[in-house]
Amino acid sequence: FDQSGWATFTGADLSDLLGSVLGRSRPRDDGPRRGADAEAVLHLAFADAVRGLTTEVTLTDSDGVRTFKVRVPAGVADGQRIRLPGKGGPGWNGGSPGDLYAVVRVEPHSVSGRDGKDLTVDAVIGWPEAVLGTTIDVPTLDGPPVRVRVPAATPAGRTLRVRGHGVHDAKGSGDLLVTIRVSVPERLTDGQRSAVEAVARAFSAAA
Repeated sequence: FDQSGWATFTGADLSDLLGSVLGRSRPRDDGPRRGADAEAVLHLAFADAVRGLTTEVTLTDSDGVRTFKVRVPAGVADGQRIRLPGKGGPGWNGGSPGDLYAVVRVEPHSVSGRDGKDLTVDAVIGWPEAVLGTTIDVPTLDGPPVRVRVPAATPAGRTLRVRGHGVHDAKGSGDLLVTIRVSVPERLTDGQRSAVEAVARAFSAAA
């Protein structure tokens, strides 16, 4: 049998050929390799996540403890990852280093919440104010309280929108969403009870 037209393959050559056919290649042990990516948790106060700041993140790995500066953009969300190029694991044989990802964890606020670019807050008023309407002062993160007009006959759970008092980032500003909660007294004096009963009778007569 004449084998003069046949090529001779070593084991390594055959592995490379099969890898090429199957869409993958066999890594070379002596070539440059990129370093591994790494993650570090970055804890932020609620207000700092809204406003943005420059702070530090600490990475602890096999190389010890390393600290890096990180610029946190305004409006960063809980769970978001901030990439620090080249701050991860070292490369191999001249390869480039990996990246470091700072995983943001935002601490909850005692008053404010957040819905995307909107900030949220609850405002408690009495039921006479809900019926007649009132003006209230609502706290903000970026300055003094803002005055909000509560219309007459506002039901509990209604949300009022205050434009431009939410998260400010490069894409614009969110709003402040004020959800009205109506407080009902647990105890009444005799005079208060009589007044409420008179109101109830007035409403029943008008129905």
